Amino acid sequence: MRRVPGVCSMTRRHRAIVHPTRHRIAACRIRTIRAMNAPGAGANAIARHSRADVWRALILLWLAGNGLRLTILAVPPVIATIRDDLHLHATEVGLLSSVPPALFAIASLAGSLFVARLGVRSAMVAGLALVAVGSALRGASAGYSMLLLTTVVMSAGVAILQPIMPASVRQWLPHRIGLGTAVYTNGLLISEVLAVLLTTPFVLPLVGGSWRLTLVAWSVPIAAIAIAVLLFAPRADVTPDAGERPRKWLPDWRAGLVWRLGSMFCCINAIYFSANAFLPIFLASEGRSEWIASSLLALNLGQLPASFLLLAVANRLERRVWPYLASGILSLACVAGVVLAQGEGVVLWAGFLGFSDGAALILGLTLPGYLCKPEDVARTTAGTFTLSYAGAVGIALLSGAAWDLSGFPALTFVPIGVCAVALAFVTVVMWRRKELR
Repeated sequence: MRRVPGVCSMTRRHRAIVHPTRHRIAACRIRTIRAMNAPGAGANAIARHSRADVWRALILLWLAGNGLRLTILAVPPVIATIRDDLHLHATEVGLLSSVPPALFAIASLAGSLFVARLGVRSAMVAGLALVAVGSALRGASAGYSMLLLTTVVMSAGVAILQPIMPASVRQWLPHRIGLGTAVYTNGLLISEVLAVLLTTPFVLPLVGGSWRLTLVAWSVPIAAIAIAVLLFAPRADVTPDAGERPRKWLPDWRAGLVWRLGSMFCCINAIYFSANAFLPIFLASEGRSEWIASSLLALNLGQLPASFLLLAVANRLERRVWPYLASGILSLACVAGVVLAQGEGVVLWAGFLGFSDGAALILGLTLPGYLCKPEDVARTTAGTFTLSYAGAVGIALLSGAAWDLSGFPALTFVPIGVCAVALAFVTVVMWRRKELR
C-alpha cells in the first residue's frame, strides 16, 4: 500500500498536539540516554554509587563483627565480683564460662534458618537484638540459674550471628569477599581487646562499680549496631543471584566440602581455645607464673597484626593454599617453642601462635563465600561451625586427659600440635580438589 505523505505528516503533528507531555518525556529520555552514553559519564556515576555502597557495607560489617565478642569478653573483668556476689563455686564459674563455646556448636544452625526465613539483613538484626537483650538481662539476674539462662540467650544470639556474617559478606560485597571478611573479623578482634581494656578503668567507675550495670552498659552499643544495620544495610543486592533467599537451611551433611571446612576450622579453633585454656596452668606447673599474664596477652593481641595485614592484602591471598600451610607449620613451631622456651621466649612464641592462627581463621572465613553458591553460604558455614566447635571441645578434653593420664604437663600440647599438622594436611586435600590453588 502506497504511503500518503500528507496524511502521515498530519498524523505526527496531531499526535504532538494531543500528547505534548508524552513527547517531552520521550525527549527527556533521549537526552538522558545520550548523557549516560557520553564517555565516562555513566561509569563515573556508577563508580560513585558503588564506592558509597562498599563503604557503607564495610562499616556495618565492622560494627556487626564487634557483636560477636564484645558482650562475652565483658564478663572476665567482673567474674570475681559475680562469684562473690552470687556465692558461686569454681565449678559453677567454669560452667558459666563454657556456655558460649557450647552454644556456638549447638545454635549455629539457627543462623542458617534465620537467613533462609528472614533474609540476611533481618537475620543480622535479629541476632544482634538477641545478643543485646540477653546481655542486658544478665544484669537483672537474681541468682545463678537466671544468670546461666540469660547467658544462654546471649550466646545463642552470637552463635546465630556467626553464619550470618559470611552470608552478608557474600551478598553485600560479592567482588570483595576477602576484604569484607578481614573487616568484620577485625571488628571481632578489636572488640575482644576493648571489652578487656575498658571495663575495669572506665565502665565500672561509670556505673558505680556494679557488675550488673556493667553488663547492661555493654549491651547498649550492640543495640545501637542492630538499629544501624536495620536502617542502613543494603536492601538490594549487588548481583542478581545474590538476592535469592535460600530455600534450604540445614547443611548438606553428605557434601564433602562441609566436612573439609569443618575439619579446617576445628584445627584452627582447637589451637586457639586449647592454648588459652592450658597455657596458664602449664606455666604455673613449671614455676613460671610470672609469664602467664604477658603470654596470654601476646597470644590474643598477636591476632591483631594478622587482621590489619590482611585488610591490605586479603584479596591477593584468596583461595591460596600456601598461607594455610604456613600457618600449620608456624603453629607447630610455636607450640614447641611455648613448651621449650625459657623466660621471655614463651611470650614471643605465644604471640607468633596468635598471629599464625588468627591469619588462618580470617582467610578460612572467606572460603564459604568463594566455594558455595550464594544461597548455600549460610547453611554451609553453619555446618562448619557446628563441626568445628564440637571438635574443638573434644580436642580440649583430649589435651586435659593427656596431662592427667601421663602426669607430664607438656603432653597437654601434643593434641594442639597434631591440630597444626592436620591443618596443613586438610589444606593439601582441598588443594588437590581444586578448592584451593
